[in-house]
Amino acid sequence: MTQARSKSLTERPEWKALVDHQGAMANTHMRDLFQEDPERFKRYFVEASGLALDYSKNLVVDETIERLMALARSCGLPERIEAMFRGEKVNVSENRPALHTALRNMNDEPVMVDGKDIMPEVRDTLARMEEFVWRIRSTQWRGFTNKPFTDVVSIGIGGSFLGPKLVSASLKPYWHGRLNCHYVANIDGSHITEVLRHINPETTLFLIQSKSFKTQETLENTKVAREWFLHNGGSEERISKHFVGVTANKPEAVKFGIAEENIFPMWDWVGGRYSLWSAIGLPTALTIGMDNFRALLSGAQAMDKHFRSAPLEQNLPVIMALLGVWYGNFWGADAHAILPYDHYLRGLPAHLQQVDMESNGKCVTQHGDPVAYQTGPIIWGGAGANGQHAYHQLLHQGTKLSPADFIIPLHTHNPVGNHHAILFANCLSQTQALMQGKTEAEARAELADQGLSAEAVETLARHKVIPGNKPSNTLFFERATPRTVGALIALYEHKTYAQGVIWDVDSFDQWGVELGKQLGKDILDRLLDGERKSETTDSSTEGLIRIFRNRHMNGL
Repeated sequence: MTQARSKSLTERPEWKALVDHQGAMANTHMRDLFQEDPERFKRYFVEASGLALDYSKNLVVDETIERLMALARSCGLPERIEAMFRGEKVNVSENRPALHTALRNMNDEPVMVDGKDIMPEVRDTLARMEEFVWRIRSTQWRGFTNKPFTDVVSIGIGGSFLGPKLVSASLKPYWHGRLNCHYVANIDGSHITEVLRHINPETTLFLIQSKSFKTQETLENTKVAREWFLHNGGSEERISKHFVGVTANKPEAVKFGIAEENIFPMWDWVGGRYSLWSAIGLPTALTIGMDNFRALLSGAQAMDKHFRSAPLEQNLPVIMALLGVWYGNFWGADAHAILPYDHYLRGLPAHLQQVDMESNGKCVTQHGDPVAYQTGPIIWGGAGANGQHAYHQLLHQGTKLSPADFIIPLHTHNPVGNHHAILFANCLSQTQALMQGKTEAEARAELADQGLSAEAVETLARHKVIPGNKPSNTLFFERATPRTVGALIALYEHKTYAQGVIWDVDSFDQWGVELGKQLGKDILDRLLDGERKSETTDSSTEGLIRIFRNRHMNGL
């Protein structure tokens, strides 16, 4: 039975129909599709929650969309979407619901977990955040020398770091003018050293973000911050004025010295990579204010409502998810580029790497059976237009197929001359070039027009051929406001879940991450204690441990 389940996706008639359809589309060029259909842009354009998606520059026709939607329905996607919102235990391996959507539920409707409405606790936490943010921003809460806070240092890693950091950077135009926000995650001592070097202990607030309050990197960085504080005028009694915790493990936070009233909750039904909407978002709320933080939540909630209620054919996360399935499973693409043409959104690829790759980087189904198909893609990318002078070359002429999302606002927060028009032109020209390409005949004509000799034309023409037919989405919005940023992040969360449903993987666990933690603890013990032996260490790891210990023991 288990083996049959692992093959069930590829055995579905809807899957086989897509295999046949890809074969029929294999020699289709998007350039021809646009020439044949003047209405193509209107046909493949959809809007929701302040976002607009042009997906016309994809290797699809109406039949493609119909077959992809049929696959989604055969996999029970509408039912699985509803199951997540209802609080069913969609995190199968950990027997938990995944209710990050409850954190941005601004309505009065209850959300039940094991027979208990969790919304009163969510609303209470938001109210506590509101009071805390007001006290800090209004200077009612001050440091141990009675000076107002000037800096906030958020210490966390993974979802406690990437999400809040992205949102804080994305909404820099909304920052409180007096508070600077810093993020520390890396266990490399250089990270926290560089942050501490430029701040004042009298005016710095530390936010310790750890669901378990046992995460090694976070705890070690927290210890450094604590010692720095104590050696620079602070005291044990003053820690409560400068250290605040967000955790599900209150006893450990209290043991560390954080006052109980300064501890905000986390819950088992929220995964780390989906936690920026909770009190993990405190550094964001401190910098942009609670009104803007609530606007962020409302944007995400608008996307939640759209994802839950819109027909699949008009559903932004579903369309983007199925396009990813189309390329990953039927065209052999193993990567997907995220290309934000907005300086403030430059951290989006890093956050989405965790959201997508930690969620769907799985090789077994929810039932524990090996998958017989490709699952999550490699997510990569960076800020436009910088990438045009670097890795876009591979997109245009490389042998790898990597669909790309181009993300751009219609208006900038900082109008400078014609900068935004130039940026927008760059964005559109890249999507057009990826789709259209340049034929050899066009390359020859272009070179001849430049006055090159026949010999030079013959030499250069093939180098200037651009195949085109490379798929991309263009996702745009009026301006990067708290509401649109909230909708944008929620869009990618739901896209990831929809793909996980198609692939029948658990998008809410991360056991591969846990293995690294287990092995890391054993190796650390051996690095610090050379007498400790291990029967499971391989010769490579053994040799590297020995080199490290020799260098450190001999002071080299």
